Amino acid sequence: MNDIELLHEAARLAVEYVAGTDGRPATPDAAALAGLDAFDEPLPDGPTDPSDALRLLSEVADPATMVSTGPNYYGFVNGATFPVALGAAFLVNAWDQNAALPVMSPAAAKLHDVARGWLLDVLRLPGHADVGFVTGATVANASCMAAARDELLERAGWDAKSDGLFGAPPITVVVGENTHSTVRKSLGLIGLGSDRVVKVLTDDQGRIDHTELPTHLSGPVLVCAQAGEVNTGAFDPFDEIADWLAATTDNGWLHVDGAFGLWALADPSRTHLVAGLHRADSWATDGHKWLNVTYDCGIAIVAREGALRRTFSSVAGYLPPERGFEAMHHTPQSSQRARQVEVWAVLRTLGRSGVAELVQRASDGAQLIAEQLRGADFDVLNDVVINQVLLRYGSAATTEALIAEIQRDGRIWCGATQWRGETAMRVSVSSWKTTLDDAARAADVIVECARRLTPHE
Repeated sequence: MNDIELLHEAARLAVEYVAGTDGRPATPDAAALAGLDAFDEPLPDGPTDPSDALRLLSEVADPATMVSTGPNYYGFVNGATFPVALGAAFLVNAWDQNAALPVMSPAAAKLHDVARGWLLDVLRLPGHADVGFVTGATVANASCMAAARDELLERAGWDAKSDGLFGAPPITVVVGENTHSTVRKSLGLIGLGSDRVVKVLTDDQGRIDHTELPTHLSGPVLVCAQAGEVNTGAFDPFDEIADWLAATTDNGWLHVDGAFGLWALADPSRTHLVAGLHRADSWATDGHKWLNVTYDCGIAIVAREGALRRTFSSVAGYLPPERGFEAMHHTPQSSQRARQVEVWAVLRTLGRSGVAELVQRASDGAQLIAEQLRGADFDVLNDVVINQVLLRYGSAATTEALIAEIQRDGRIWCGATQWRGETAMRVSVSSWKTTLDDAARAADVIVECARRLTPHE
């Protein structure tokens, strides 16, 4: 098998996998998991037939995958993959472009410019904002907050990039008590401390209670708000937070973690959820969640032009003069794949109305699941405003047993979370393939699994 034949074979196996996902259970069975032991072999002493590697991947790894690309996966807010995104990924991988600089990939640079404009358009964010494509929401949050750190300190007379943080004016970081773990991780990464924060009380949906925002702050202030609380899908009161920040300090920055919830901006029917969201200084989101491109694709958006470049630009004698958008000077990584190509392909295929319909359909599916389960003795713990359903079935212990039974059953997959100190079940409707019929079947599976539990459970 020559090189081209090998690539045709790989494409054939990939297409066969995609074609079979709709009819497969969401989780692999015990035999498939046991089969992974076939990979426990010594490193060959010399070259082997590359077609054998493809065969082993197809025969052994494929059956042991979580079928998150199908309609029956409801865990971790994982999106599936639009066919056009997968096709674009095939091309991007074949091109093997380093998207760091236009001189390395004129095509990637051009598609960045177009995808950036379309993203800001569909999300109704300021057209002048800078956009960087990174690995995921963790790095997107860290990138935005690093830019915030440097901007706040520059206003206070400190050059953080040159002089570091030793001796710098302190930045007060304000978060809700339900802030996502990736925000805390990002704060640690950029030197502001994951626990050195002012935590604000939240309401029964996990939204910041703006009446509990601190008073008498001084110096630079960074506020981290949420668009889409990870369990309930709730949105912080952005207008009230922005008003408080403006009244509290003349050196403030409002950042929004919108890993999946930011896409509600694309749906005109959800303007009540996103009121004031445009007043933020930066936003972080993922393409591999609700936009359903392949892993991995995070997106950092900063309203202040030049802020990302100030933080991430690098100098080397071999780098050419600036020619258009230079990705390596706007993100933490230098070498990087052209994630923007898949984003461009999906946005071009769906258009503005298609992205709105994507958000609406998933949210409608979540509401349908909640309605069916309310009628089957489940406690729905959240106001289902977008694609998240938070459930408890009887006690926390019974809920844990139910989750284990659902995962053992395997037809769908959803997972556990902690809510108000007790176990709950989280159902995330994120796949473009999940129809209302699929959502109704998922609710039926959950009820069926619940009925199989013994009274003691």
